[in-house]
Amino acid sequence: MNLPDSLLESAMKNREKTAYYFLDVPTTYEELNMSVNKFASGLARTGIGKGDHVALLLGNSPHFIISLYGIMRIGATAIPINPTYTPSEIAYILKNGDVKAVIGLDQMIPYLEKIKTSAPKIKHFIICETGSELNTEMEAFSEVLHSGDADFTSGPINSEDTAVILYTSGTTGRPKGAMLTHENLYSNARDIRDYLKMNSKDTVITTLPMFHVFSLTVALNAPLISGSTMIIVPKFSPKEVFRVAQKYDATIFAGVPTMYNFLYQYPESNPAAFCSMRLCISGGASMPVALLNNFEEKFNVVISEGYGLSEASPVTCFNPLDRPRKPGSIGTSILNVENRVVDGLGNELPSGEVGELVVRGPNVMKGYYNMPEETSEAIRDGWLYTGDLAKMDEEGYFYIVDRKKDLVIVGGYNVYPREVEEVLYGHPDIMEAAVIGAPDADQGEVVKAFIVPRDEKVDKEELHQFLSERLAPYKLPKSIEFLQELPKNSTGKIMKRELKSRVLQ
Repeated sequence: MNLPDSLLESAMKNREKTAYYFLDVPTTYEELNMSVNKFASGLARTGIGKGDHVALLLGNSPHFIISLYGIMRIGATAIPINPTYTPSEIAYILKNGDVKAVIGLDQMIPYLEKIKTSAPKIKHFIICETGSELNTEMEAFSEVLHSGDADFTSGPINSEDTAVILYTSGTTGRPKGAMLTHENLYSNARDIRDYLKMNSKDTVITTLPMFHVFSLTVALNAPLISGSTMIIVPKFSPKEVFRVAQKYDATIFAGVPTMYNFLYQYPESNPAAFCSMRLCISGGASMPVALLNNFEEKFNVVISEGYGLSEASPVTCFNPLDRPRKPGSIGTSILNVENRVVDGLGNELPSGEVGELVVRGPNVMKGYYNMPEETSEAIRDGWLYTGDLAKMDEEGYFYIVDRKKDLVIVGGYNVYPREVEEVLYGHPDIMEAAVIGAPDADQGEVVKAFIVPRDEKVDKEELHQFLSERLAPYKLPKSIEFLQELPKNSTGKIMKRELKSRVLQ
């Protein structure tokens, strides 16, 4: 089984059921599957075939879903790209990914016109109309769609064929393209469906960016193979999330911790809007325990925190629904996936000890595109090395301690930024916080904190006293900088790389 075939199966079972709402307009499973067929057929007529790479420069919209599933249905490979990336970032991925066709928004026509002459390998530019009539010689999405055959059938798709290439954020250099097979993506969507008991009665709010792997699996692929209904929110907005949650009796919301913070802080937040919600899912970054407890108390809903990474399609852990949820934990291994904590030699560590989290399962990528050395470094003896420091308790619950690269070493002592951040989030006057290591001539590194105060500026002396009562001296921030907001990426994840650059300037 693969995702395109699974969509066909869902369409046969739920022909008249709503697959998604977009701008309050419903589309049935039968209509979606027909559009995917027609678009796949239209792509094939342009010369796109099995093994070709097609880039998606799209936001949350039906265009994205139809393009993604249409590409996979003909056996081609989709490369979702954040459309807000800079031209140089996009150009790198288009070149490195050997892209043959680009499907983009009409707002990007000026940029696409420029690269059309400088990227001879790209044979087709397909433009999705979001406004007035297109004024370009490029192909229109609607024309490709309407030229296709609704009864189109594709050739065989091998489970090991590459379905999607997801480029990592590039925190340690140039982005790497994680090759995810049809088996990788389908197995993870299936296992998430089963683990979270997602079914045709669920209505899922899809506001995480679809080009991001968290949204791709948890808020798009898993709902579609479950026969659920998606509410597509083009751009995250607390007001819009509360509106659609109440209007459509949403049962599942997936977001990153920053989204939950915005929902919690929203002055006009309406807890009644979440009365139908059976489950909230958090991932992408560690959620401060104080925020988790405050949100659950205010909205009377359980947040299940999980863990994943692009190279694992992405989910490896989730807090289970049939056992106690543990605040601060990423939960237990999901179905068919193994997680371990190992030392520097790859030996499994006993419970309670901190080491690197490694993962094994049908969801693990087959490698980085055209990067054999990086692939062999990331996947060793069948295990994917995540780069995250973690520990496991005696009941098999995992806890992310921090990113391996974010570890701060103060005079020989290890300081995990997340531990300091948890304490900062516990202060009533702090809205957001991030901790990094800053160079120091005496101790090598010291702890530096960036804080967004809730209202007025936090009293530094009072804050120092607050921290001193909860942290060992070497863990205390040597300096604290107050900001109006913390830098974040398109999914709302705090960009510590930018904070580190700020320190080094």
